[in-house]
Amino acid sequence: MTNYNNVARLGEVLTLADVALILRCSKAHVCNVINGKVPDTPRLPHLAVGRRKLVRREWLEAWMEQSKRQC
Repeated sequence: MTNYNNVARLGEVLTLADVALILRCSKAHVCNVINGKVPDTPRLPHLAVGRRKLVRREWLEAWMEQSKRQC
């Protein structure tokens, strides 16, 4: 299992598991956010490579800032 310290050292592209670890939620919840299924929460920008979904670290940070301002 990957811990948060290892994720902090990863590059610019994160997997759904990495995003879930950073947000402290499940991969299923991250998928729901990406697909716009969480009410009152903006969609998380992502890159689809086949069936695989990837998120750039800068997109995640911008999304977190945007979500923080909505509260």
